[in-house]
Amino acid sequence: MATAVAPHLLAARIREWGIKLGFTRVGIADVDVARAAERLNAWLEKGRHGDMDYLQRHSGLRADPSRLMSGALRVIAARMDYLPSATTADWARREFDRLREPDCAVVSVYARGRDYHKVMRE
Repeated sequence: MATAVAPHLLAARIREWGIKLGFTRVGIADVDVARAAERLNAWLEKGRHGDMDYLQRHSGLRADPSRLMSGALRVIAARMDYLPSATTADWARREFDRLREPDCAVVSVYARGRDYHKVMRE
């Protein structure tokens, strides 16, 4: 039989595991994200999602995460930075300078490395 762990200790363990797995930050929140859902819907209504139609198609799941997993009480969100650890402090200035060069093509920082979906799954 499993031993019960106090919720705050379990949350601390989950955050520690996330950091050990390479995530920059791990957060835990209630599944009631109504305020965030309102902002998402307003953002979608303004067309800010561009060609990312899946954001609109699945907006209901983002508004009610318990629809993804019945009975869910919390959401665990993990963040992983796109920038490689060896990135220098002046990277943003250099990127903006490149945008001013008419003969220079610039690829988004997140698109230069491995597909983040694959990295996160690992």
